Amino acid sequence: MEYLAEYALFLAKAVTIVAALVVITGIAITFASRHKRSASGHLEVINLNRKYDEMSHTLADSLLSGEELKQKHKQEKRRRREERKKEKMELKKGRSGAQRKHLFVLEFEGDIHASAVTHLREEISAILTLAAPGDEVLLRLESSGGVVHGYGLAASQLQRIREHDIALTVAVDKVAASGGYLMACVADRLIAAPFSIIGSVGVVTQMPNFNRLLKKHDVDFEQLYAGEYKRTLTLFGENTEKGREKMQQELEEVHRLFKEFIRQQRSKLDVDRIATGEHWMGTRALELGLIDELCTSDDYLMRARDSATIVAVSYVAKEGLKEKLASLMRSRAAGFLGARRPMLP
Repeated sequence: MEYLAEYALFLAKAVTIVAALVVITGIAITFASRHKRSASGHLEVINLNRKYDEMSHTLADSLLSGEELKQKHKQEKRRRREERKKEKMELKKGRSGAQRKHLFVLEFEGDIHASAVTHLREEISAILTLAAPGDEVLLRLESSGGVVHGYGLAASQLQRIREHDIALTVAVDKVAASGGYLMACVADRLIAAPFSIIGSVGVVTQMPNFNRLLKKHDVDFEQLYAGEYKRTLTLFGENTEKGREKMQQELEEVHRLFKEFIRQQRSKLDVDRIATGEHWMGTRALELGLIDELCTSDDYLMRARDSATIVAVSYVAKEGLKEKLASLMRSRAAGFLGARRPMLP
C-alpha cells in the first residue's frame, strides 16, 4: 500500500508538470501571435571577396612552400598596386568612373507558394537605397514553379531592379521551370548550368472529385453561391461540362498572359515554340534562346572577383516561439519522412 501511495503521488506530480508545461506553452504561443514586434527581421551582408580570399589563403598555407607563399604574396601586392593605380587614373577622368562596381547576390529558393518573395521584396528594397547605375544584382534562383499570383509578385519585384537601371543577372544552377522561368526571364542576362532544367511554360490545375463517393454513401453536398462562375470545378459537388469549359478558358487566359510576359522580356525568343509546357536541359535551352549563357553561379562570381565588390544580401526574419515550434516540427517530420524516401543510386 505504501508503494502504491508513492507511485500515485509520483504520477500526480508528473501529470501536473506536463499539464503546466502545456498551459505555459499555449499561453506563450498565443502571446507571441498577438504581440508581433514591428521590427520583424534584419538584413545580413557578407563580403564574398573577403570570403574567397580567406579560402585561398587557407588553402595556400596548407599546400605551398615558404618560397611559393612569398611569390604569391608578391603577386597579390602587385595586383593591389595596379588596382589602386587604375582607380587613381579613373579619378582623374571623373568621379563617376572612380567607384568600384557593387555586385549584390540574392538567393531565391521557391516553393509552391513562392513564400521566399516575403524576404526578396525586403532585400531588393534595401539594395535600391544604395545601388547606382553600373552596379549589378545576381539572383541565384531555384524553383519548379507554383501559384500564379505568388510568382507574378516575385517577377514584379525583379522588375523593380531593372526599372532603376541596375543590371540584373539570374543564375539557375538546378531548375527554373514554370513560375520559376516567369521570374528568370526578367533578367538582363540569364545564365544556367548545362544540366539545369529550364522552361515548362504552361499552366495546370488539378483536383480530385468525391461526388460519386458521397452519393454511394447517401451523403448530400450543398453549395450555395451567387454569380454564375463563382464556382466552376469543386471537390465534392457534381462537376458540369460548362464548369469544365470555364476552367479551361481561365487556364488558357493565364497561359496567354504568361507568353505575353515572356515576349516583353525576351523579344528574340520564339515564345510559341517553347510555350508547350515542355522543359529542357541547359544546353538545349541555350539553343532555343531560353537562356543566354551556360555558366554556373559560382563561375560567374569567381570571374567578377577582380572587377567588383561582391556582397551577399539576405533578409532574416525573427522567429517567435510559435515559428520556432513550427520549424522544429517541420524538421522532425522531414527527418522521419526522409529516412523512408527513395533515393537515386
